[in-house]
Amino acid sequence: MNPMAALGGILPLPAPANAYTPPTNPIVVIGEQFLAPYPVELKIQQKIFTLAENNFDVTDVNGSLIFKVKGKLFSIRDRRVLLDAVGSPLVSLKQKILTVHRRWQVFRGESNSSNDLLFSVKKSSFLQLKTTLDVFLASNTSESVPDFRIKGGWHESGCTIYAGETVIAQMHRKHSLQTVVFDTDNFGVTACPNVDYAFIVTLVVILDEINADRSGED
Repeated sequence: MNPMAALGGILPLPAPANAYTPPTNPIVVIGEQFLAPYPVELKIQQKIFTLAENNFDVTDVNGSLIFKVKGKLFSIRDRRVLLDAVGSPLVSLKQKILTVHRRWQVFRGESNSSNDLLFSVKKSSFLQLKTTLDVFLASNTSESVPDFRIKGGWHESGCTIYAGETVIAQMHRKHSLQTVVFDTDNFGVTACPNVDYAFIVTLVVILDEINADRSGED
């Protein structure tokens, strides 16, 4: 069965990038419908003049809307929802309160049940010059070794996402007149072929939240 049909309609697929090296095995965390046999380049741009903080539009290289990220109004602090292009919730991102390592948990849909936990993200250590985050799938209950790792660059200008020693995605900040005037965030993201790009977008949003906490912006 076509996974797009299971969602009740045909959703836009991101346009391909120019060149790629396919990974050995597909990486699926949120859904198989977010795999592409080519590298996917996305733009994550913070929306301005919205009531809820940290709302983002996620578009491909042609400007087609792929995802939206929305903060929840009148809810507990630090909760985000990733929606597909037609507004259906895919996952909820929630920060655990009073955790030293800034742990975020990601649940399927708008759930907060432990049965729907997909993965969690936390800082690899309390004191860091450059942000490094460990990502644990829900099945990794011991958390002795992370399933994925996010390594930030100097001045948080970008990051690289790894599965073991293999690079599966990269992000870099983009600067424009709007980002300077309105102090908004704008990211370019490239997910490798056969890597769940909804998962990658979720990780970048969490990285941005943790960096905002560290710099006192949140």
